Amino acid sequence: MPMKAISPTSTAIIIHSHHHSVNHHRWFLSLSPRPQRQQHQHEHLTRSTPKPHSLKLTFITKAADSTSRPSSSVAKTIVTDDGFSFSKLSFGVIGLGVGISLLLYGFGAYFNFLPGSEWSAIMLTYGFPLAIIGMAFKYAELKPVPCLTYSDAQMLRETGATPILKQVKSDVTRYRYGDEQHLDEALKRIFQYGQGGGIPRRSAPILQMIREEVTEDGKYCLVLVFEAKALQLLDFEQRQAKFASFFGPGITAEVGKGENNIYEVRLISNSTSNASAS
Repeated sequence: MPMKAISPTSTAIIIHSHHHSVNHHRWFLSLSPRPQRQQHQHEHLTRSTPKPHSLKLTFITKAADSTSRPSSSVAKTIVTDDGFSFSKLSFGVIGLGVGISLLLYGFGAYFNFLPGSEWSAIMLTYGFPLAIIGMAFKYAELKPVPCLTYSDAQMLRETGATPILKQVKSDVTRYRYGDEQHLDEALKRIFQYGQGGGIPRRSAPILQMIREEVTEDGKYCLVLVFEAKALQLLDFEQRQAKFASFFGPGITAEVGKGENNIYEVRLISNSTSNASAS
């Protein structure tokens, strides 16, 4: 903070500048009556002090940063799947809900807490096995993975996606029963669990979500997003050809690594219009 006193009898002139932030740049000026000669000397010294920053230049720089983002990043829109489908229903939840409801009402009617005592035996007879079946389905249930679909990929899916890619999307976005994980058979063949050159089954990647998008050259692409804490990118790169072969024909596979043990396998259809898909 530079300080300069013009006269022993005059009030001090304090010039304060903050070099780190233009918004906090301030000038404090206090003058008391002084001779004309001293006042001219003060004005000369004040004008000769260099300005630390240019306010106009700073705002121009910030404006350039805010407008430097590519417009294509906001061009895509995400399509939400709000339609009804039986694949979105859990047989475990349905079985448990119906079975427990029949059991509760059957017991209430049997002890005359609820009307319909003549139907209590039937409700108890069917309610108990339905509840058991519902619990079994719930135990063996594999929930669907989230699917992120862009509008351009949705329009291209029917003509650009291969039948296998369509089947993969359908399989992993519905409830499954008895499978340890989604794409279990495919991953078993690609990573060769417990075999020479393979990986232990406990290290198998787990499918977290899928994404439908369109490549820069206009091809349909289904992205499989895995979490694999015990694997490296090299483990996926060594099996890139196997991904293309298993999900082929007409598929090119690309692999990449994200953050927090996330890996992506991009299954790209080699044609923008696939006649066999119709």
